[in-house]
Amino acid sequence: MFILESERLILRPLRPSDVPSMAAWLSDYDVAKNTSRVPHPYSENDAEAFLAMAAGGNHVFAIQRRDDGLFMGCTGLSPSDDNELGYWLGKPFWGQGYATEAAQRLVRFAFDDLRQDRLHAGWFYDNPASGHVLAKLGAHHNGSHMRDCRARGRALLCHDMLLTRADFQQRKAA
Repeated sequence: MFILESERLILRPLRPSDVPSMAAWLSDYDVAKNTSRVPHPYSENDAEAFLAMAAGGNHVFAIQRRDDGLFMGCTGLSPSDDNELGYWLGKPFWGQGYATEAAQRLVRFAFDDLRQDRLHAGWFYDNPASGHVLAKLGAHHNGSHMRDCRARGRALLCHDMLLTRADFQQRKAA
């Protein structure tokens, strides 16, 4: 079990006490619609199922605010999906740099500790804020395709972003 820290955040393994907060944040359609796999509506049973899946060896982390311990969302890396990076935050935490900070710390972990050479992530066409997070990390556009969105019940245009170790190191050094 890894615990990752950044200036304002602690990325830690999920625990059962996170279930009510996960259900609360992900039951907001505006949050769920920006993910590919989250259903809407989202319940505590969904959160418990996700917690059980996350315990199975994926690198999934709760995003916790350092100063008060508040659970804000999740980030993770899925080796079974060609090292796909994902993240979500509850709506009250949008626009404050938390997604960038959490993703940056997870990417550093993937490249430095897990010795990955490349990661990818996708963002739906109507969620450019997520695209900006990935661009800040040094990721570049790697094509677009239709991808299912469970919360919306249909496929949407998704922009795939590729991040290599070299691109991240170059961005970090700048």
